[in-house]
Amino acid sequence: MPAASTTPDLYIGLMSGTSLDGVDGVLVDFQGRLKVLQHASCGFDVGLRAELLALNAPCDNELHRAALAANALVGCYAQVVQRLLERSGLPASAVRAVGAHGQTVRHRPQMFGGTGYTLQLNNPALLAERCGICVVADFRSRDVAAGGQGAPLVPAFHQSVFGHTGQTLLVLNIGGISNLSVLAADGAVGGFDCGPGNALMDAWCQRHTGQAYDDNGAWAASGKVLPALLQRLLDEPFLQQLPPKSTGRDLFSARWLQEQLAGLPSGTRAEDVQATLTEFTARACADAAGRWGMGAQQLLVCGGGALNGYLLSRLAALLPGVDVQTTSAAGLPPLQVEAAAFAWLARQTLLGLPGNLARVTGAHGPRVLGAIYPA
Repeated sequence: MPAASTTPDLYIGLMSGTSLDGVDGVLVDFQGRLKVLQHASCGFDVGLRAELLALNAPCDNELHRAALAANALVGCYAQVVQRLLERSGLPASAVRAVGAHGQTVRHRPQMFGGTGYTLQLNNPALLAERCGICVVADFRSRDVAAGGQGAPLVPAFHQSVFGHTGQTLLVLNIGGISNLSVLAADGAVGGFDCGPGNALMDAWCQRHTGQAYDDNGAWAASGKVLPALLQRLLDEPFLQQLPPKSTGRDLFSARWLQEQLAGLPSGTRAEDVQATLTEFTARACADAAGRWGMGAQQLLVCGGGALNGYLLSRLAALLPGVDVQTTSAAGLPPLQVEAAAFAWLARQTLLGLPGNLARVTGAHGPRVLGAIYPA
């Protein structure tokens, strides 16, 4: 038999998610078992974060502002790519492609006549110029064109990295929005968005403490859950919809939160609202896991929410008999998973292989995703 190739198969994946906290990037070698060689990040400055958040809702001069925000975002992407190359000591020519998802600002699939749209701010042509590396972008729109939700796209990647035949495993990504992958013992893969992740908790924390997030959930842990408010949040119809389904800030927005908070008694403590929002995220995720992941003995958590110890403790309490751990237990740290997924999706594109799972997104069938911008 000929010897197996040992030539590195290198890709970079970039992820800037609904939490709007910045960009995570990884340099991945797909030769043999997936291996993350380097991880780098770039936080958004206050101005860019505010502009990206504003563009999630109708505002003045949207086209101009969106174009400039996309260019600024690519500046962050390029910084992360440069850091990855410097830390690895590799030239740009060693990397086959960069998978750059872009920043989702609107997500309305299967609407407005049946197709709808999903919109990610990005300028992949500019990124290819800045980095001198082939860029693959615009992963969601082909799935939407094929009748799908365009999200979530990570379950196929989760199966390739974490799946084990004979054992049902759940992978929960908690970014701004949360999504669940169900990797069944028989090899079947399911997945959908559960509802809010960090978005509502972060917004409330920023408003009342000036901090971008609730560090380790300590502020939430100091409060008490408000049962009536929790029930009102859990009554959101999206939570009861059957998959395929996906969501974003189009639904779980600051305006939605204000509507739910209307009528709270004066003097309600801010920390009690934070405790309730955290419980809402935990319940939405746990209910989804219990309903669709029956028989699972382990739940692996990734995304920024995996760093919230109080949230993880609530998930564990709500899922007795399920071993709740972060993806570090499976060899991939929580903040590297989604970026690695888009490196994987870029590789699928260049190989001419599907990146979606029709069962997950509701598309008419498997599709090769993404648009290619050569170096």
